[in-house]
Amino acid sequence: MSVTETHEDALVRALGSEPRRPAAFRELMRLGSAAVPAVRRGLAHPEALVREQCCRLLDHLLVTEALDDLIAMLDDPSPQVRIAAVHALACDRCKSDACRPDRAVVLPLGIRLLNRDPDAHVRNFAAELVGLSVHTRTEAVAALVRARDNDPSPAVRKKAGWYAPGGPIHRRTAPRPARGPR
Repeated sequence: MSVTETHEDALVRALGSEPRRPAAFRELMRLGSAAVPAVRRGLAHPEALVREQCCRLLDHLLVTEALDDLIAMLDDPSPQVRIAAVHALACDRCKSDACRPDRAVVLPLGIRLLNRDPDAHVRNFAAELVGLSVHTRTEAVAALVRARDNDPSPAVRKKAGWYAPGGPIHRRTAPRPARGPR
């Protein structure tokens, strides 16, 4: 650890070491919001594994100040980093507080990934991100239908079909009609 490196920075660096990664991840999770500045700095680390793990940490420790950093990771050269960033932006289950990305901001980014990302795994995760808006935004419906009908990957076509109108996730997540007065 250098003179200016914090304990949290050392833990972030340890995310790139296979034997040290699990313990470092757990400790950063335990530190919670105190670890967020170091995790945000870790998004610029030269090793893709460290950047990926930092996206995974932000999935649980997301704060408003880190949203732009996480969104920027959607353009990372590593598909694993892009997948972790998409998941962090799409997954509400992992968030322990009220910090949720604005769907109006992330939807166009998800559509771009679904339409153009060269990696099928990234497009597969992007279908989930786009699927969050399928009941409220026509552009989400159009992107999912296009992917369901035309994506070169059978896995992406299948997942997009789950979220597209008529698909099982679309049906399960459909807003329920309001009950009238009794």
